[in-house]
Amino acid sequence: MLGPVILAASRSDKMRRFVSAAPGTKQVVGRFIAGETVDQVIPVVQETIAKGLEVTLDVVGEDITTRDQAYAARDAYMELIEHLEDLGLGAKAEMSVKLSMFGQSLEGGHELALTNVRHVVEAAASIGTTVTLDAEDHTTLDSMFAIHEELRKDFPQTGCVIQAYLFRTEEDARRLAANGSRVRIVKGAYKEPASVAYQDKHEIDKAYVRILKILMEGEGYPMIGSHDPRLIAISQELARRAGRKLDEYEFQMLYGIRSDEHVRLAAEGHRMRVYTAYGTDWYGYFMRRLAEKPANLLFFVRSMITKN
Repeated sequence: MLGPVILAASRSDKMRRFVSAAPGTKQVVGRFIAGETVDQVIPVVQETIAKGLEVTLDVVGEDITTRDQAYAARDAYMELIEHLEDLGLGAKAEMSVKLSMFGQSLEGGHELALTNVRHVVEAAASIGTTVTLDAEDHTTLDSMFAIHEELRKDFPQTGCVIQAYLFRTEEDARRLAANGSRVRIVKGAYKEPASVAYQDKHEIDKAYVRILKILMEGEGYPMIGSHDPRLIAISQELARRAGRKLDEYEFQMLYGIRSDEHVRLAAEGHRMRVYTAYGTDWYGYFMRRLAEKPANLLFFVRSMITKN
């Protein structure tokens, strides 16, 4: 299978240099990354909202090795919040953050990440929006959930992400649903060992449905992160059975993928949020998008051949 190979390549500096220099890369990266700067992404946000959609914004980047880099990542989000405030976009634009960007893996990283993300969450709340903590590989999750719980004491709308392919996730979902949390459920996009995660696509899909049922029947706010038509239809049915109104859950899809479906769901009255990434450190994010779907990789290869 190509997915695990691509995910392994996402951690390779040699592959990073090769992919970054490839002639067709810029074209394909532009399909998934909305720009490199906040000034470039804001028009995308405005256009998306004008279509009746909402957004969650991710300043891409994960390989933080110094505290100064962690502070710079925090400041990038603070700059984004200033722009959203100036344009009155807070009501329709939230933010997604990876705690690894805020120094989670450094010495004393848990407290450092908590301090940095709290600044962002406070600023987001001041303009009427919120933050969702993205899930990363399984070794980081206990720290992420602890930070999520701490932030919710003062900012209960702070969300988090759970990944269906991990064995632990059903238990996590039950706890989060009982606590009334905002929870985005995704299949999972990191290379995880068989000791902690399902490896078979069919098993992951079954786990996704089980977990989604827990969320729909719970006290929280489910955010369905999927482009799979079958899972979207199942989500709608589970919401109906749970007696949820259209504003009591939402769909989330990635920028550049199934854009027509974004608009269709919004036209049906669903809340539809587009996960919109931007920034210069796009490599890890981009490689996970290639790994998720073979068609994305084929699109990349064709672009390289065409450019050559």
